[in-house]
This record gives sequence, C-alpha cells and structure tokens, in this order.
Amino acid sequence: MCRLLGYLGSPVQLDRLLYKPDHSLVVQSYQPREMTAGLLNADGFGIGWYHPHRQIEPFIYKNTLPIWNDVNLPSLSRYIESGCTLASVRSATAGLAVDLSNCQPFQHSHLLGMHNGFIQSFRQTLYRPICDRLSDTAYQFIQGSTDSEHIFALLIDELLSDPNLSLTGALRQTLDILTELGEKHHTSFSANLIVTDGHQIVASRFASHTPVPTLYWLRDDLTLPDAVVIASEPLFPGDWNLLPDRSLLTVQDDFNFQVQSL
Repeated sequence: MCRLLGYLGSPVQLDRLLYKPDHSLVVQSYQPREMTAGLLNADGFGIGWYHPHRQIEPFIYKNTLPIWNDVNLPSLSRYIESGCTLASVRSATAGLAVDLSNCQPFQHSHLLGMHNGFIQSFRQTLYRPICDRLSDTAYQFIQGSTDSEHIFALLIDELLSDPNLSLTGALRQTLDILTELGEKHHTSFSANLIVTDGHQIVASRFASHTPVPTLYWLRDDLTLPDAVVIASEPLFPGDWNLLPDRSLLTVQDDFNFQVQSL
C-alpha cells in the first residue's frame, strides 16, 4: 500500500502539504495510521506539480530513498509553489523493484496519475490481459513493472481512444475494465486512484473486496483555504470526509466538486 496526496487550489508552497501538517505525508511514510497492508512507506516517493499558470507540462521529482531521508526535498518544498500537486510515498509489493520507474506519480503528456491498492498476484493474473487491451501507444508508455502503472496505462488508452472523453469518464471506464477482468480471471483488486490534468482532479475509492483502503477529502479548511485536499489519511484535524466505497470524486479548478456512485 502507498499513501497518496492530491491538492487543487490557491498556489501554496509544497512544504505546507509535505512537512508542516501534524500528520503530513512525511509522517505517514513512517507512521501511517490506516494502511490495510504493510507497515511503512519506505520504498521511494514522488511529487508532481504544475506551474501556477498551468500552461505547461507538469514537473516531477522522484527518489528511491524514503522521503524522510531525502536531504534536498525540505529546501525544494519551501521553494516550489503550485496550485495543483500530487504526491505519493511507496510501500513496494514484494518482488517488485525499488527504482524510479516504479515510483509515482506517473506522467503522460499533461496528465499525472497515481494509485494506492493492488491487483492480487498481478503478474500471474491481470498483467497479460491488461497489456492485451492496450494500444501500442499506451503500451509503450509503460516504463516500470507495477500494477499501478498498468492501471494508469488503461486510463491513458481510454482517453486516446476517445478524445472527447472526460477525465471522470475515463476513470470510470478504467474501473469497469478492471472489474470485468478481475471477475473473468478470478482475482481481487483495490483501486484508489488520483489523476489530474492540472485543471481538475478526479479520484476513486474502489475495491472488489474488503477492507477498502481509505481516501478522504477536505474543502476550504482554515489551514488550507480556497482548496480541496484529497489524502489517504487526514493531514491535520478538520472536517475531513471519507469518500464512500465505489465512488468517484471530481474537483474542478473553481473548487466545485461532485461525488458519484459507481
């Protein structure tokens, strides 16, 4: 399991998300409270962010070190300011390499995406069925070996096949495909996903089994006003809302949001 964080709102310095909260993403890396598998998130991390004007492709910073051991990140996070950010700390599935290609978020053009969850026995169950569904373009996008990146490739494939499809629609169809493949190949999965194009964030809380990994959202808190925060665990005390199981959350850049059942 991993810990995820998404932010859309007024530009803020990244340290206000990564370091300053009482239960920041850095703290969650070594002292998570609500993980359903694993004890630590020490197998690397990644941060993706957009320029405040959001007119260019996102920037990404990754490391295979535990986030608490990166000596550069505290200074960088005080320097970088963004209104749209995704970040993840990783707890690697046994047998999968700890390298940069397996650290999230993943990027395709202007899109960023990340995943908390797993596909049971991925290499033996859905690895080949997922690859067989992908176009050459989506397949060649994959650089690593994780189930997370293959799920993101499914979403990219949906968007490439229908340029008029919304990000929310693509995520919905991706979850439909996973459900179909999971039932066909008799395997379980969980798919808490957060994806963004810099102007909106779409997130899912979804699993074919219990327990379902947690995902919370918070809007216009005094700590981070004029913003929506999505996180695997609350960063600080506040009016956090647990996203219902089998649902999608869509947040637009005017901070309007919608929760839909799946």
